[in-house]
Amino acid sequence: MIATNAGRAPVVFDDVVMAARRLAGVVHRTPVMTSRDLDRRAGCRVFLKCENFQRAGAFKIRGAFNAMSQLSEDEKRCGVITYSSGNHAQAIALAGSLPDVAALVGMPADAPSVSGEDVPAVTVPFLSNAGSSASSASCVVPGRIQPSSSTRRLPWTM
Repeated sequence: MIATNAGRAPVVFDDVVMAARRLAGVVHRTPVMTSRDLDRRAGCRVFLKCENFQRAGAFKIRGAFNAMSQLSEDEKRCGVITYSSGNHAQAIALAGSLPDVAALVGMPADAPSVSGEDVPAVTVPFLSNAGSSASSASCVVPGRIQPSSSTRRLPWTM
């Protein structure tokens, strides 16, 4: 099963409120900053949402944790799998460690070394040589671990 909104109703305000409740105490409330120099150069007021201060270094932890926190107990036991060479990999790894969801991250051999270093830090299995591009992900990762039919595949576009 692929975790997407296909066949589901569009996201409505109540969905956002429920997600915010699930994320409370899990993610950081990241600051919004301004810069007079950037405003001057852009010719307008610029607001910077500092998601680089977020857990796992990016906003991706929000979607990853929100998705995993809604899995049934059976789905949690079956686990999740994703393929990413960056902050999505780190977010899935971290989110999987929070609600005790088995997570496996496929990462291409040519991923930046900093990405691979951060994923094992949260102790999830990850494949460091799972191909050399995201285009091979759909073939490489499932072929390597033989997920069950109920393993959730979490896309990087969550």
